[in-house]
Amino acid sequence: MSEQNSTAPADKHPKQDAVPPNNNTLPLSICQTDSRDKWSKKMDFLLSIIGFAVDLGNVWRFPYICYQNGGGAFLIPYTIMALFGGVPLFFMELALGQFHRTGAIPIWKRICPIFKGIGFAICIIGLYVSFYYNTIIAWALYYFYSSFSTTLPWTNCDNPWNTANCTNYFGKSNITWTNDSKSPAEEFYTRHVLGIHEADGLDHVGGLRWQLLICLFLIFTIVYFSLWKGVKTSGKVVWVTATLPYVVLFILLIRGATLPGAWRGILFYLRPNWQKLTDTAVWVDAAAQIFFSLGPGFGVLLALASYNPFNNNCYRDAIITSIVNCLTSFLSGFVIFTVLGYMAEMRDVEVEDVAKDKGPSLLFITYPEAIANMVGSTFFAIIFFLMMITLGLDSTFGGLEAVITAIMDEYPHILGKRRELFVLGLVTVCFTGSLSTLTQGGAYVVKLLEEFGAGCSIIAVVFLEAIAVSWFYGIQRFCNDVKAMLGFTPGIYWRVCWVAISPAFLAFIIVSSFIDQPPLMLFDYKYPEWTISVGYLIGASSFIWIPVYMVYKLVWTPGSLKQRLAICLRPENVGKDQQSDSLCMAMAPQ
Repeated sequence: MSEQNSTAPADKHPKQDAVPPNNNTLPLSICQTDSRDKWSKKMDFLLSIIGFAVDLGNVWRFPYICYQNGGGAFLIPYTIMALFGGVPLFFMELALGQFHRTGAIPIWKRICPIFKGIGFAICIIGLYVSFYYNTIIAWALYYFYSSFSTTLPWTNCDNPWNTANCTNYFGKSNITWTNDSKSPAEEFYTRHVLGIHEADGLDHVGGLRWQLLICLFLIFTIVYFSLWKGVKTSGKVVWVTATLPYVVLFILLIRGATLPGAWRGILFYLRPNWQKLTDTAVWVDAAAQIFFSLGPGFGVLLALASYNPFNNNCYRDAIITSIVNCLTSFLSGFVIFTVLGYMAEMRDVEVEDVAKDKGPSLLFITYPEAIANMVGSTFFAIIFFLMMITLGLDSTFGGLEAVITAIMDEYPHILGKRRELFVLGLVTVCFTGSLSTLTQGGAYVVKLLEEFGAGCSIIAVVFLEAIAVSWFYGIQRFCNDVKAMLGFTPGIYWRVCWVAISPAFLAFIIVSSFIDQPPLMLFDYKYPEWTISVGYLIGASSFIWIPVYMVYKLVWTPGSLKQRLAICLRPENVGKDQQSDSLCMAMAPQ
């Protein structure tokens, strides 16, 4: 997909990174110095955006969803959902952040004040994600540490944590596999790393896993020193964390392609099942995958774009990042399925028999098991888990920067000169909130938070965001903002997507998620009803900020109800102040 054919509706394509509006008649004397931090280099921003969007889900979620939903045929609904849902929302958030140059909470004063609760909801969701996502990175760090051995500890059944059910059947034709059999990799993950056999579910999660506590502390230490000085530090770190995964992916792809049986995995991955296109669930999965992959709604795009020069070509950034993200997901499928084909060849079974794992199990059981039986297993294990750590860190950088920027921009007089201290406090809160995920039953907590902490609630938040911008702020006003930055007005394609198609895309995901709700399970544990209720409360605890703030704003705004509504729906600083501020930024040296 090229920039020209994917964005043809624009009235005029930008030809350079900075196209200042025709505002030289505005006296510079009315401009105030713009003291907001800026990215040191354009690539700092691009790598930060790519690093956030390309996360662990690209490696574990896309390949599984692709083969489950028709293989190569799945690329059709995936591409359609990207073009009409994901990419327009992605571009919209970048443009909003760059034009208004502020975080997810105070930005709503300039858009539609009554929706300011969206910013608070985004921050709460960001905290929930940090409570479980960094624990997954801590698991990867422990695997990384354990990989520095001649024989990987999940290779055989001769370890203290192994049971009588441990069966090392890889490449052995005389081994009988029963329903009670467990592979060495599975027992290493469940019994040694997680200790989940000591927990009784969420009723009794057991004690802390101290080795994971140390790993999580190290992860948050890296996060703190990457974020404490703002984009000046994080923009340098991503040169390693955002590029290293691609080096490793290509190494693993080359190694996987040379394994016996790799072709079986590739055929299984890409073989199209055209009948699947008539299944509504396939389109739901495509919509959800592209949404969570690109990541609009988490406040990250708003925050990172707010540090751009006013005339930065965010239009081109959105196109480039979206293409890189989708291609990375597709590439990851080859990396995963060449190895699954190899496993099927060694076990003498069908690929579908080894492609049942999804989510963390794919990364911590299936793939490590294959690596353990390769030549040079130690090297490949080290680089694989290093890749996972860097993929996770990039997303954490973005997620926490969104919270930091939103709160600091909302309370600049209190926090403006205290960023290091505030980031330390936030990281401490996130570390403390993650403690329940470090228990013997912590994996159950991770699954619950992943399902409800940032599931339907974040989609509902983005739905309201799209409505607020397109319908209340006004699509014409928003397009004028884009023109002020880039020198061209978004065409009919973008306008129709923002006003109608993208909100419908989000509503489609929300409705479908309530219609088809399979039982929540992890391993053999089925979550009891009371835990599902707790999950809904977790989801509601973030979304509830939106109606609560609406009521608060209406109550405390003076005037009749009609006057209050008019005030609450109108941007607070539209007019001379905002126009002057924006034009000053446009004329400032870049």
